[in-house]
Amino acid sequence: MSDRLPKILLCASLLLAPIPSSTSARADSMAIGQRNLACGSPSSLDDGWVIASPESVGMDGARLCGIAERVQLRSSEVHAVVVARHGKLVFEQYFAGIDQPWGHPAGRSEFTATTKHDMRSASKSVMSLLVGLAIDRKLIAGVDEPVLKFFPDHQAPRPAGWDSITLRHLLTMSSGIKWDETLAWADPGNDEPHLGYEPDPVGYVLSRPIAAPPDTLWTYNGGGTDLLGHIVERVSGKPLETFAREVLFQPLGITDLEWKTYPKNGKIAAAAGLRLRPRDAAKIGQLVLNHGIWNGQQIISRDWIAQSIAPRFQAVGYFGGTLFYGYQWWLGRSLSDGREVTWVAAFGWGGQRIIIVPNLDLVMITTAAQYGLPKEGLAAMDILANIVIPAVRDAH
Repeated sequence: MSDRLPKILLCASLLLAPIPSSTSARADSMAIGQRNLACGSPSSLDDGWVIASPESVGMDGARLCGIAERVQLRSSEVHAVVVARHGKLVFEQYFAGIDQPWGHPAGRSEFTATTKHDMRSASKSVMSLLVGLAIDRKLIAGVDEPVLKFFPDHQAPRPAGWDSITLRHLLTMSSGIKWDETLAWADPGNDEPHLGYEPDPVGYVLSRPIAAPPDTLWTYNGGGTDLLGHIVERVSGKPLETFAREVLFQPLGITDLEWKTYPKNGKIAAAAGLRLRPRDAAKIGQLVLNHGIWNGQQIISRDWIAQSIAPRFQAVGYFGGTLFYGYQWWLGRSLSDGREVTWVAAFGWGGQRIIIVPNLDLVMITTAAQYGLPKEGLAAMDILANIVIPAVRDAH
């Protein structure tokens, strides 16, 4: 997956310990950026979130207080858990631990409500929103536009089949491009490293042969997402981060962010380079949950959200084939207290998750450092199914 850059696996065991809550009046006066006050009570940061108690939105606060114990029990390397319900932030908890931030060596970090975290491939889902925003602004006619139309400077003879590939095929990872991100990092057959090493990554992706006709084969492909990022840059005439700030992040009240470039070629890492505060990532989830609306403002069209989270392909090979895929969004289900609950999610390598549960009007975020571990991402599913969903008391 193209969110594995840089590819330095953590060899030592990842240590994790929750930071004790402070009860002193002096500590309370320094609440901004601190964590674990009153067992996960969110800090007031004047960032657009309405803060509420779990009980006021029909959730069991005592049950949510069990998240820290669950994290310790699982040795989950979780850095943050954030929960919002009915459009209000009701829980956030942060944990110190080993991290491997993009472009930096692994080391122990302290995480707070104001600490940015790599989102890795959760960036892909945000990239989908940016494509929708470009379409909303008539910068792109629609998802059935051919990909090659946007790259007139790459018109050397292409492998057969490229003329048939559209933006929709890139969004759904059904382009049929021959692409493999599952091989060892040093294996020359792994396409993922080329996005960061090639002087012309667009040319590299466009040079790949077509293994199957579009719409017939789902294959996880960060190269297609990077093409989408370059397309948005070209039609907007702006760097991707600048466009994203103007049309998405500023309307959401998100000001503290980064969208990293690949260190060797300096090209935008559209598929994996976004860094956000977890509670800002929760705004992305809330935007999707609210059909494109944030604080009463329609930021992105309702139609685009509906198209994006509609199941379009079986994500073959991922989590036992139990997941579906939309426009760069995952769709799945959890079994919680004997009931099946469906959700929409953005997934990022290492355990970065934005999870939206429409039927419960709920958003949950996790950040973590489960990079390269067999249990990668499982902590979020465990917390969701065994604590957060059961904490909802007014569901039918």
